[in-house]
Amino acid sequence: MRNCYLSRNYKNMRSAGSKAKTDMERIWAEEGFVNLGLAQTRSDNKVYSFFRTLASVCAMCFRIRRGDVLFLQYPFKKYFAFVCHVAHRRGARVVTLIHDLGSFRRKKLTVPQEIARLSHADALITLNDAMADWLRAQGCQLPTTSLGIWDYLSDARPVPRETMPAPPYSILYAGSLGMRKNRFLYQLEHCLRDLSFHLYGNGFEVDKIQHPERFTYHGFVDSDQLIATAQGDFGLVWDGDSVSTCTGNFGEYLRYNNPHKASLYIRCHLPLIVWDESGLAPFVRTHRIGICLHSLEDLEETLSRISPEEYAELYRHVVQLSNDLAIGAMLRAAIKRMGLNS
Repeated sequence: MRNCYLSRNYKNMRSAGSKAKTDMERIWAEEGFVNLGLAQTRSDNKVYSFFRTLASVCAMCFRIRRGDVLFLQYPFKKYFAFVCHVAHRRGARVVTLIHDLGSFRRKKLTVPQEIARLSHADALITLNDAMADWLRAQGCQLPTTSLGIWDYLSDARPVPRETMPAPPYSILYAGSLGMRKNRFLYQLEHCLRDLSFHLYGNGFEVDKIQHPERFTYHGFVDSDQLIATAQGDFGLVWDGDSVSTCTGNFGEYLRYNNPHKASLYIRCHLPLIVWDESGLAPFVRTHRIGICLHSLEDLEETLSRISPEEYAELYRHVVQLSNDLAIGAMLRAAIKRMGLNS
């Protein structure tokens, strides 16, 4: 029996999605998994990307063997069902790691279509238990295990804190900063008085902010550089239209999704602030790496009660977890739980 994966071309390496997928491939390779496709490439050229990925799929068709376990990353668009079909015809099994569900934010599939597509696999690795529960509720009967949180491979290291901060704390938020995706950012200044924010990413519409002095906009910063230079005391994981709760397609998806930025914050040695109804909240509570809030309207008061000593305890747990994410411990543990070690 061989444990295998299928590499392909990746576009836009500045995106969280491509970073997560290439990290997973690197961990599989380190675990001794066999790449049944062509070598990984990185190009934003759409024509090249299409033909390179197609060629990788074709190579897999000739290389897969009876008894193999093929590890796929989902979504794999038009190729997923075909690859699963070929694997089964050749006597192999398919384990699928879910990155994103098309029936949520982008509405590319209906829920029954998504369940039918995923059911071509033999087992799933979901992002968290909430996603696994949702899939079961929709009729997906495949065996599952949960990743917990994304690994984040990088040789970069934050500068260790010599002293612990004290209230009022500063907050880091990274990602798409435009009003369309994150309208809540433009409401923060109306409910928070003393907190300051460090914003990293593209699209911040500063002309729509009444008190720009509360926000320091750093623009887009490469992830390795951000890990080494991040400013802030906490990392905020929030999405949607409102500070009161996470709403809209992007906000509601947090119930089942694990945003990749959460792992980036941990690699920056920042405790997390997450929505208490998010799929990530149980992990944050269990590992004591941050705080869970129902509304950002409560953020200032909640943070004001966290002493430097309490912050130091959160920080200690975050640093420990950061070391694990840097070596791919989460995926390696999921592989072990599913009995897929070579």
